[in-house]
Amino acid sequence: MTTSNKSDVVLVVDDSAESLSMINDILDDAGMTVLVALEGQQALNIANSLHPDIILMDALMPNMDGFETCKQLRATSELSHIPVIFMTGLSDTESIVKGLEAGGVDYIQKPVKGDELLARMRVHLNNARQAQSARAALDTTGQLLLAVENNGHLIWATPQSHELFAQKGIDESWFNTQLQQQLKSLLSGDIKIDQGIAIETPLTPVEVRFISQTAENEYLLRVIDLDRPSEVELLKSAFSMTDRESDVLLWLSRGKSNSEIGLILEVSPRTVNKHLEQIFRKLHVENRTSAAVMALKVLEY
Repeated sequence: MTTSNKSDVVLVVDDSAESLSMINDILDDAGMTVLVALEGQQALNIANSLHPDIILMDALMPNMDGFETCKQLRATSELSHIPVIFMTGLSDTESIVKGLEAGGVDYIQKPVKGDELLARMRVHLNNARQAQSARAALDTTGQLLLAVENNGHLIWATPQSHELFAQKGIDESWFNTQLQQQLKSLLSGDIKIDQGIAIETPLTPVEVRFISQTAENEYLLRVIDLDRPSEVELLKSAFSMTDRESDVLLWLSRGKSNSEIGLILEVSPRTVNKHLEQIFRKLHVENRTSAAVMALKVLEY
């Protein structure tokens, strides 16, 4: 079978030589590069060094089992994006739930069936690549964005966010304790777009706002440096606008319609439209999209 790219690097973690041999044959025939680990700590060391595209993880191993290994992978920001598929003879619901809660994306029973394994791997490799492409695109925009789970655990963050955190004295230990708890409180219950929370850092505070839920347990957040001028002030200064025009342009950049902007600012849609006429004139543009693009460049979203 030649169903995958040679660039697909798979880390197989299993303490059974027989299982390793069988799975290696399946993956090698499919054109994949196979890395092997016999236990959890060895798997973490290999993953840290070589960053595989996907990991096949035996659930039950001596020393550190697959569940704990997966949890530690998820707790490492550089490795948290790697999909982990559990392989085990266990089929009870409790074990399956335990694997998913540890951060696994899928669960396959032993003895492994080659076609089924490859089909599941293709799905998760494709999903992971799409997610990585989207994150890479966001990384190049200069935006202060991060994605977290509902418990506040960091999944990824743009380089600009990491830079701001460093400026505020936030290290990995502080993020995984105090900041994680504060983010967890933001994501509890019903959350609305642009709902935010002030985060007390070791130095000066920042604000984190909810943007959207991008997956079942992945939330996209925007970080705002409270030492920086407000968004309205930035737009007002950049384009020589009034406060109200800056308000309208800000909400326009967030995708709001005239009616929605009117409700937010407590003015009529007609008044919003009049402000837009002035905004278009000052920005030398002819439509909402062009105005929004100019605003986003100033705001660095």
